[in-house]
Amino acid sequence: ITLENNYFPTAEVKEQLERARNITILTHLNPDADTIGTGLGIYNILKQDRTKRVEIVNASNMLPQYLDFLPSFEKIKHKMDFEESLIIACDCGSINRLGFDLEAREILNIDHHKSNQQYGRVNVVIPQYASASQVAYRLFQKLYTIDTGSAACFYTALLSDTRYFTTNSVNHEVFEVAKELVDLGVDPANVAFNFTQRRSLSSIRILERALGHLQLASEGRIATLFVTQDDILSTGARMPEMEGIVDYARSLATVEIGLFAVELEDGIRISLRSKSVDVSKVALAFGGGGHKVAAGFTISQTTLHETIDTILKKINELGLLNGKS
Repeated sequence: ITLENNYFPTAEVKEQLERARNITILTHLNPDADTIGTGLGIYNILKQDRTKRVEIVNASNMLPQYLDFLPSFEKIKHKMDFEESLIIACDCGSINRLGFDLEAREILNIDHHKSNQQYGRVNVVIPQYASASQVAYRLFQKLYTIDTGSAACFYTALLSDTRYFTTNSVNHEVFEVAKELVDLGVDPANVAFNFTQRRSLSSIRILERALGHLQLASEGRIATLFVTQDDILSTGARMPEMEGIVDYARSLATVEIGLFAVELEDGIRISLRSKSVDVSKVALAFGGGGHKVAAGFTISQTTLHETIDTILKKINELGLLNGKS
């Protein structure tokens, strides 16, 4: 069952939830605020049903600690305990990014990525929505009463994926959802404080390293940033603390595409951002995915500079900066 024309398959989702005695909420690898906020929002709603056992799980070792103010954040586990449960996937375009073997498991897939692979029995995927939490909120408000804690989780995810309401996905509906969530008791100042006033020292130091590697290409229309394994080790930075660095590349006046490369033990992790061109086409070419102006992927068995050169060539081949695409 797949969503079409913004139709919410409410009856199908209700039937899935009613049949399930055990529910596992999964958030994607290298989690961001949208996947965590969406997952916790749903968790806080469903845990009120005493007839069900509910768990929330992320396969990564590290979580974004600035999100620890969200209700039930401490309940997030790193392995699944339920062998037979309904899987609710949050903000995840590909089943592989969930980090578990889910063969033969029933899945409710909640997302907003255009590149979503529709891997659920029920897929509630709305690419026009600014965040997965917007999808989850609109779906679950038809089935449950949304409490203040869940609203705070959904609002936090929405704030993050719109980069504080600055992306081109922001429209009247986004502000309507934000208003409804605030009406449910969310404190916007508290959420903003946790996003902007709780930076770790290592996050500032890794940002300094990344900016020190800034380079321009294609007559200043592409900006690249990178951090090496040595940068990561010497600053003590963790993966969640590098979220948002790519936006510094895109923010330059002449730049259309920002690229941020992270050298990891098992490969090079790439984040792409653009002002208007479709960088998801680049990500798809390398087995990744995402949105038109925000996408990513990981490349293994290559060096940092080779990877950046390969991606710059692919951007040129696709004609993203000359109007071909």
